[in-house]
Amino acid sequence: MERVLHLASQRAVVIFTMSTCSMCHAIRTFFSDMGVNPTIHELDQDPRGRDMERALVRLLGRNPTVPAVFIGGQLIGRTDRVMSLHLSGKLVPLLREAGAIWL
Repeated sequence: MERVLHLASQRAVVIFTMSTCSMCHAIRTFFSDMGVNPTIHELDQDPRGRDMERALVRLLGRNPTVPAVFIGGQLIGRTDRVMSLHLSGKLVPLLREAGAIWL
């Protein structure tokens, strides 16, 4: 758990993904299209990926755990939560506060 929280706090936007996950690709593209350059941690490419995945299950309370999005070191959640924030107009202010976008 400590490793996940430490990595999540290192950058404005951090996304834990799997290289073969289509929703992970979609969320990466979504943030990129918004002008955000997230830090990506692909769990299936990391030697400690299984441990991080178990930690994300505990944090999210459900499986599958990816994509898991952190903004400003805070867990936002998966794609459904990110889209909900975006549609309600709350995502951009979070990204600004975290320093992920400037406009």
